[in-house]
Amino acid sequence: MTFLELHPVTSPVCGVIRPPGSKSITNRAMVMAALANGPLKMTGVLDSQDTRVMVESLRRLGFHVDQDVENYVCTVSGLGGRIPAESADLYLENSGTSIRFLTSLCALGKGTYRLDGVERMRQRPIGDLVSALRPLGASLRFEQPNSDCPPIVVEGSQGHLKGGATSIHGDISSQFLSSLLMAAPACSEPVHVTVDGDLVSKPYILMTLKMMQAFGASVQYPDDLSSFFIQPQPYLAGTYDIEPDASAASYFFGAAAVTGGNVTVTGLSRNALQGDVGFAEALEQMGCEVSWQSDRITVTGRPLHGIDIDMNAISDTAQTLAAVAVFADSPTTIRNVGHMRHKETDRIAAVVTELQRAGIHAEELADGLKVFPGTPQPAEIQTYDDHRMAMSFSLLGLRVPGIRILDPGCTAKTYPRYFEDLAVLCTAK
Repeated sequence: MTFLELHPVTSPVCGVIRPPGSKSITNRAMVMAALANGPLKMTGVLDSQDTRVMVESLRRLGFHVDQDVENYVCTVSGLGGRIPAESADLYLENSGTSIRFLTSLCALGKGTYRLDGVERMRQRPIGDLVSALRPLGASLRFEQPNSDCPPIVVEGSQGHLKGGATSIHGDISSQFLSSLLMAAPACSEPVHVTVDGDLVSKPYILMTLKMMQAFGASVQYPDDLSSFFIQPQPYLAGTYDIEPDASAASYFFGAAAVTGGNVTVTGLSRNALQGDVGFAEALEQMGCEVSWQSDRITVTGRPLHGIDIDMNAISDTAQTLAAVAVFADSPTTIRNVGHMRHKETDRIAAVVTELQRAGIHAEELADGLKVFPGTPQPAEIQTYDDHRMAMSFSLLGLRVPGIRILDPGCTAKTYPRYFEDLAVLCTAK
């Protein structure tokens, strides 16, 4: 297996960087563009494994997609809620956003569509989304008997979803609800969605809602996000600019934190669509200084203190915080992130296992983990085909020698040039 050995920096990491476009926003925008009433041009588009999977799938579904990778521009020609192809076989690799968002999109079609992915994808349940789509008129089935995981077959018959009332569990993945919400305006009747139980990752639902409204959709909902009422209405054509990826920004903020440096990420603010900008607030709790401006966020590293933190709303940055916590002066407990076990890998178990491999005392909790401070020892870090494992554990290598990241290419899922950009930032003057 290939590996990348990181070398400790000789001085604090200081510099300015703009990460590539948000994967979460890019894939949402792609789906809404496909349902728009004409061409929708997106700027700042991320080019990564996950977004390429989405582009290829839209093309297989018959949509015209014009992508200029070098200039981060992509135009999708929507047909007002109609799916051009009457059959398609979609291979979504390990892209959870793609398979979940496209399941609802395909349910609007007239034909048969099969959605599948890698072996890990076949272990990630999607039954709650399927159950929520059926009351709206969708016909879906799992290819394997007695399974609620892909492969899944969507059998459209009318070329639209009827609409009406449905409910969905909120405690496994917010992407299920986002998928349902984004498809709702293309239904022939209003849609009323009720959330059963607690809703995880609420900032991602708020992101979906704000984007839907920016695209012209009418959505009504209470402050606690317990229910939603969506009117039938095609999304509007036009242009849309995509923010830099706030989850990716966490690694650069983390670099400032663990080296006592100063890193500015441009293109983000406290009012960003992405809740993961809240990671900077977590670092502030640990002792860092944070400066918020209208078009940038700056983190300055200071002596780090352990904290007890609920990261349910920003769980994609929990691995980053776990790596930073190694260099604090007391233990850090990360709570209420049990849904991380259903990601690209069981992220709670994976983080604890790899910290222990590096000689750090870490404990797995039912809904999170506890990290004790220490000095990492040389180790080959397994990444489990999980891009966030590779990027978060790179922070250990900025402080101590001998940290090897196995399969560093797995970052291509969301950030193909991550290690190159990190190296440039670490050598900036």
